[in-house]
Amino acid sequence: MRVLLVDDHRLFLEGLRNLLTSEGVEVVGLAHDGLEALAAARHLRPDVILMDIQMPCCDGVAATRLIKAEMPACKIVMLTMSENEQDLFEAVKSGASGYLLKRLDAEDFFTYLAELQAGHPPFSPGLAEKILKEFAHQGVRPENRPPPASAATAQVGGSPENEAPEGGLSNRQVQILTLVAQGQTYRQVADVIGIAERTVKYHMAEILDRLHVDNRAQVIAYAARMGLTGKHADTETR
Repeated sequence: MRVLLVDDHRLFLEGLRNLLTSEGVEVVGLAHDGLEALAAARHLRPDVILMDIQMPCCDGVAATRLIKAEMPACKIVMLTMSENEQDLFEAVKSGASGYLLKRLDAEDFFTYLAELQAGHPPFSPGLAEKILKEFAHQGVRPENRPPPASAATAQVGGSPENEAPEGGLSNRQVQILTLVAQGQTYRQVADVIGIAERTVKYHMAEILDRLHVDNRAQVIAYAARMGLTGKHADTETR
C-alpha cells in the first residue's frame, strides 16, 4: 500500500510518517494543503491518501473532489480532529472512502487501515451511524425514479431483472449489493453468483445511478440502512 499524507501541521505529519513506516507501510510523499495534495497525487499515484480537512489554500474536502475526479481509483481517508457532522457528510459526498479521528490509538488506526485494504470503508466509532441517520433524514427514495428501459428487460445469468424488491433494485442487484456491502470484492461476488466480473461492475454502476449515490461508501451506507449488510445473499441457479 503506497500512501500519501496530507496535513498542514508538519510535526504531526512527520510523526505519522514515522509511525506508518515503522509498521512497513510505504509513505510515498507528504503534502501540506489540498493543492499540494492534488499535485502530489498526480505525480505519485498513491493507492491511499490520508487527508486532513481543515487546511489553508484548499481544504481536504475540496481536494478530495478534485483528486477523485481525476483518479477515481485512489482511496482517500479523512484523518482529522473535526467531528462536525457537516464535514463528515461532505467528505463522504465528495468521494472519501473513510473518516477517522486523530484521537485514535495506534492499534485501532492500523486496524482501520487493514479494513480499508480489505475493501471496508473505515469510520471512527459512531460516525457510520451518523451517516446512516443522515441518509434516513434525507429520505433517499430511489424508487421514485423509474429504472432505465434497458435494465427492465435485461437478463443476466437467467434471472429476471425487472423485479424490484428493495428500493427499485432488481433481485440480482440486491444480491450483488448485499455481497459488496459485506466486504466481497467484485471478483469474489462474480465467483459466488456465477457471472462475469464485468457484469458485476455493470450492475454496480446501475445501482449507484438508481440510488443517486456517487461511491462505494455511500452505497454501503444505503445497504446498511436497508438491512442488507447482515442478510445472507442466496445464490441463484447458475
